[in-house]
Amino acid sequence: MALRALFIGGTGIISTEAARRAVAEGVDVTLLNRGRSTKRPVPEGARVVHADVRDPESVRAALGDQEFDAVVEFTAFTPEHVQADLDLFTGRTGQYVFISSASAYQTPPTHLPVVESTPLRNPFWEYSRDKIACEDLLVRAYRDTGLPMTIVRPSHTYDATLVPMDGGWTVVDRMRRGLEVVVPGDGTSRWTITHSADVAVGLVGLLGREEAIGEAFHITGDEAPSWDQIFRAMAAAAGVDEPRLVHVASDAIAAADPELGAGILGDKAHTMLFDNTKIRRLVPQFSPRIPFTQGAREIVAWHDADPARRVVDPQFEDLTERLLEAYRPRPL
Repeated sequence: MALRALFIGGTGIISTEAARRAVAEGVDVTLLNRGRSTKRPVPEGARVVHADVRDPESVRAALGDQEFDAVVEFTAFTPEHVQADLDLFTGRTGQYVFISSASAYQTPPTHLPVVESTPLRNPFWEYSRDKIACEDLLVRAYRDTGLPMTIVRPSHTYDATLVPMDGGWTVVDRMRRGLEVVVPGDGTSRWTITHSADVAVGLVGLLGREEAIGEAFHITGDEAPSWDQIFRAMAAAAGVDEPRLVHVASDAIAAADPELGAGILGDKAHTMLFDNTKIRRLVPQFSPRIPFTQGAREIVAWHDADPARRVVDPQFEDLTERLLEAYRPRPL
């Protein structure tokens, strides 16, 4: 009998590829979402149920008394979200998989590579602290009641729809116009970046696995280019031979835009390398294969296929120009 999995979400960067992979491996996949996203097509063979997971009654009405071997939660960001899930699915699933974040790890790290036992602490970014609080709730429930939970911590995951730099397509557009772009820090910190199709292999391999219960796994690529290399790969994919990169200290960016800066200081400013031994031990087929140079070409091709996708953010343009005016190198 096929493993039955419910994906809460199912149309996001990670969840779409995970659903596609699960269907290909014979999993009976149901996606629960509001049906509002059209950016990524629903994988053929997956069943879609429309409900708002923030409205428990709508979920109960949509799912009835169905039970699942695994419930994978892609859209929970606070302990309240997770508790609502537990109220809905405790006793109705053999495994609750929570998609957390590698940004929950100690920031900045004191030891590299990061392993699953690295402490969780991020004083810079509320998003990460909320993910840590979600994990704390699940660990307590596992210890107190035996909740069959698994925690997954992806790092920076992308697909063809996502330009993996703050500012998105605006950065690529500026490079194509021959304009300077801002690189946080000095461009040399190394950053683990992973294609969603590679993450999907590890994630789907954990579904229904008794050995994964009560455990946390990060699922990341082995490739960690510098930020300069990431910008240059995107430039090359966009047909720009010599992008004009200007390095601006991360704390200076945070002072200019605190919301943007929280994600930089709390995540992207620090070299992050991961030891994937644990996921490989349980899921031997996990072996990231898509280099970012290929991923960058996919990103540019997807955006170039439709002018409506090439969105330039005037606010980010303005921030970039202000940062350049203040911090571009100049003779004293």
